[in-house]
Amino acid sequence: MTAANISESINAVTSAETIKYLPSIVVRERYIGDRNAIVSTRTTGTVSSAQSVVYADDLLLSNLLGNTYSYQPRWGMVSPNEIERVDVIYGPFSALYPGNSMGGIVVMTTRMPEKLEAHAEVQAFQQNFKLYGTNESNPGQHASVSIGNKMGDWSFWLSADHLDTHGQPMSFGTATLKSGAGVSTPVTGAFIDRDQNGSPRVITGAYSIDHTVQDNAKIKLAYDFSPTVRATYSLGYWQNNSDTGVESYLRNAAGNTIYNTASSGALQYVNINGQRYSVSGINPGSAESEHWMQGLSVRSNTQGVWDWDVSLSSYDYGTDISRSASNYGNNNTGTITDMGGTGWQTVDLRGEWRPGGSLKSEHQVSFGFHDDHYQLKSNTYSTSNWLNGAQGALTSNSRGETETQAIYLQDAWRFAPDWQLVAGGRQEFWRASQGSNYNGTSNMSYADRSDSAFSPKLALAYQASADWMFRGSVGKAVRFPTVTEMFQSINYGAGIVTNDPNLKPERVLSGELSAERALANGLWRVSLFQEDKNDALISQTNTTVTPNITSYQNVDKVRTVGIEMAIQLTNLWLSGLDLSGSVTYADSKILSDIQNPAYNGNQQPRIPDWRATLLGVYHATEHLSLSLAVRYSGRQYNSLANTDINPDTYGGASSFLIADAKLVYKFAKQWSAALGVDNIGNEKAYISPHPYPQRTVFGSLKFDL
Repeated sequence: MTAANISESINAVTSAETIKYLPSIVVRERYIGDRNAIVSTRTTGTVSSAQSVVYADDLLLSNLLGNTYSYQPRWGMVSPNEIERVDVIYGPFSALYPGNSMGGIVVMTTRMPEKLEAHAEVQAFQQNFKLYGTNESNPGQHASVSIGNKMGDWSFWLSADHLDTHGQPMSFGTATLKSGAGVSTPVTGAFIDRDQNGSPRVITGAYSIDHTVQDNAKIKLAYDFSPTVRATYSLGYWQNNSDTGVESYLRNAAGNTIYNTASSGALQYVNINGQRYSVSGINPGSAESEHWMQGLSVRSNTQGVWDWDVSLSSYDYGTDISRSASNYGNNNTGTITDMGGTGWQTVDLRGEWRPGGSLKSEHQVSFGFHDDHYQLKSNTYSTSNWLNGAQGALTSNSRGETETQAIYLQDAWRFAPDWQLVAGGRQEFWRASQGSNYNGTSNMSYADRSDSAFSPKLALAYQASADWMFRGSVGKAVRFPTVTEMFQSINYGAGIVTNDPNLKPERVLSGELSAERALANGLWRVSLFQEDKNDALISQTNTTVTPNITSYQNVDKVRTVGIEMAIQLTNLWLSGLDLSGSVTYADSKILSDIQNPAYNGNQQPRIPDWRATLLGVYHATEHLSLSLAVRYSGRQYNSLANTDINPDTYGGASSFLIADAKLVYKFAKQWSAALGVDNIGNEKAYISPHPYPQRTVFGSLKFDL
């Protein structure tokens, strides 16, 4: 996906949106500016953040501190306007990437100027959202500016990005039925329907209604020591201020709003249609963050016998504080969570050896060393005033570190004119240390752990003719548990996340057979794929208890098999009409779960059976382009139990068919304007438990020098 593709066909406000029309890809961006946007590939779900990796140039954006929605790639560090191109690689078939690449690899290449250039863009957008008792308009604005130049051996790039957006409610409160007699307050305004499991429920209000203001600033400097050796330094800053509001639908006889029930008194329970209920979880919150990212690389690009690359990077949660009310409407108490000091660092030493002295050498040998170090620091305090009160007593904390070191070797051997064999391996050494958590009464410390794994890779490609190419690939990958899976326990009001310090790494054996056909005006590809995963690390939530309990589990064996077809065509039927599309079918089953044998034969959560994309772009004139895109996602389950038989409701993981459109008009040499709409049909879709955006309109004005 190139910068031109993005500009003419995607209503992109964030970098996460730039890949949403690529084959088999779903990005769980629940609203514009969502900080929990996870990449889902053909074998990974929308909460498995550590099963794919995202890079911006040499910088690792994937947050491998955890494997849930809370540890999404740091998309905010990259503005869509600085992206030169985005490439997606499927599966663990390259020794150059870690075991976390089992689902896929996203590489964003950002701009570095060769001459003076400047860019500025302003965008406005609005979503109209209606569900239960919520009927609102959610506006937003986005602005970005950048300038760069190359002067002799020096080049630079400066950019700034500002986003101010309002999201729809992410969650809705439910009432809990209480038996027996007792004092209760009659209320009106509740909505009664059935949840994802088909059980009756009472909806009392909306919460997690996010208003977020985000800023991103970046500087990139490059110096050319010679025509083939360049050093590049980048410094990125991202800040976020967020307020998550609430909306209660409940009113008493006097018309007063009821948010939550109390521990005693007249508001201990509410009376809805003659029955007693307790209500909790309708609580607002706020967050403020300042994160820093740095990267330094020195690399050669001779394309001759030897090339090399040295890269260092770091990501630091300088400030990361969130506040949440505990029982809004009855008192001001709450919690404060501080994750300041959390972060990671990476080191990569890479080399390329081409005995023949060029990129067409019979052998191209890649080798290298990698080191990454992740630290978790999380403290939760009570406070007498959730909005602006001081930190009170420490109620919980989580600590832990992981480090992975790896060496790899890979050879791309063209042993005959039409044949190429790629063989390699990656040896990884992993260590977890300093693990502990505190629950308010006792402190648990965990023993240090270490492990290692070797992951071989093999691929064979045959160019059968000028039009046909065939490839077979097989690769093993090992993903070691993250810091939070092992060491972090969280009580977040609506639920509890529990940790397991003894989790085993998940081990994957993946294979793919593909055929590519070069067409007169495009390319057609079909791929058969299979992934066998042992000791799969799956997050499972028990929604039958209040608060919900989420735990990480090793599931003994999961197998995913499928087929993917993709096509790209230019000048189809008439000059200027380009078409790209894909269809993917995946069957992902639990083959063995010793802890829960009843799950054997069930579908792995969050893997849709069908996915499809279709994107058409018509270049009507050199000044005007129009695009229309369709995204489809089929049946999927939210839990290992597969009990969610009613997916097309709040709480379910629904299927959807969504159409988007964009019009771009270049009305002057350096000026262009765009109008767009996402979700033209106003489809109501859900990614458990949250609603996706409803119809959203966009307008933008852009200047390019």
